[in-house]
Amino acid sequence: MNWKLIFQLSLFGLVMAFATVFFIPTKFEWVCWLLIFVICAYLIAKKCSGKYFLNGFMVSIGNCFWITIIHVLFYNQYMALNPDMMAMNANMPMPTHPRVMMLIIGPVIGIVSGCVLGLFTFIASKIVKK
Repeated sequence: MNWKLIFQLSLFGLVMAFATVFFIPTKFEWVCWLLIFVICAYLIAKKCSGKYFLNGFMVSIGNCFWITIIHVLFYNQYMALNPDMMAMNANMPMPTHPRVMMLIIGPVIGIVSGCVLGLFTFIASKIVKK
């Protein structure tokens, strides 16, 4: 495991957390994440010597940490930019506690996206030459 690289790449999550709070609405967020995943997969495949899937997975767990914390702390600003998320919160199990739901759902999204990034990284390790 390359913990230094994992931490450095997880900083994309910190940047995206602030970007999605203040600039990037949810409907365009996926484009940024796709680009970030491709860059991360390439860098992990280039710099690591093994455990590609796990390194990619852990980057997404780091991303999840940053995003969840920033979205909870800047909840009002995030919801102002993403009114569709406010409507979705009304249908969640705890509609009166949306920050708690973010704390619960954030890691679930982190695990799912970790599997996706892990797969991207594994595939990149087969393509990229060291």
